Amino acid sequence: MIDLNADLGEGFGRWTLTDDDALLSVVTSANVACGFHAGDPSVMRRVCALAAERGVRIGAQVSYRDLAGFGRRAMDVPAGELAAEVAYQIGALRVFAEAAGSEVAYVKPHGALYNRTVHDAEQARAVVAGVRLAGGALPVLGLPGSRLLDAAGEAGLTGVPEAFADRAYTARGTLVPRGEADSVVTDADAVVGRALGFAERGRVESVDGTTVAVAARSLCVHGDTPGAARIAARVREALEAAGVGIGAFA
Repeated sequence: MIDLNADLGEGFGRWTLTDDDALLSVVTSANVACGFHAGDPSVMRRVCALAAERGVRIGAQVSYRDLAGFGRRAMDVPAGELAAEVAYQIGALRVFAEAAGSEVAYVKPHGALYNRTVHDAEQARAVVAGVRLAGGALPVLGLPGSRLLDAAGEAGLTGVPEAFADRAYTARGTLVPRGEADSVVTDADAVVGRALGFAERGRVESVDGTTVAVAARSLCVHGDTPGAARIAARVREALEAAGVGIGAFA
């Protein structure tokens, strides 16, 4: 059994990026932007309503406060301030999730914050502190072996390891930075093959050709990848054809 998640609600005002309607017909968990890297109240409300209608679990995708940089720029935020901002984002999304008859079921950092919490214990603990401040023992999605999952476990939260079907990996099992060439895998056949590798064998080929073990409970297909909805549908079809159960972890 594996969960399929995607980053959704990544629009703002008249600007849109993700095909939320199509992706919500495929994924089992929706990482909804909470306004700090993308998303505004109208976008959050619409995505939560659609997710609730289709039985998709709603997750808060929290970020550094960086609308201009889409949350992908490195930032130094004091731990206390970051914890408060994480709680703020969860609370904002919770209003719309509950109005739709659902709930915020988990938390996942976005972009630069996600990558920072792989190795930065202080920032990882701050994210977890924000989750606790928001109330409820929400599961936290993160990279296997990350400081984030360690911090979640230490705080009594469930850390959920995830893999990325459309991102390149280093030999250490971390994601290749987006600024580097070929960091995003856009070929649909390659994404499908990698998804099967994660689900059936718990491994992926890194950029230097070595095989990396990646034990994951959830599989991410980015909503902003070109053709994301079509690729996600193919991934789900291939997993189901291989006998892999698809279901939300939360």
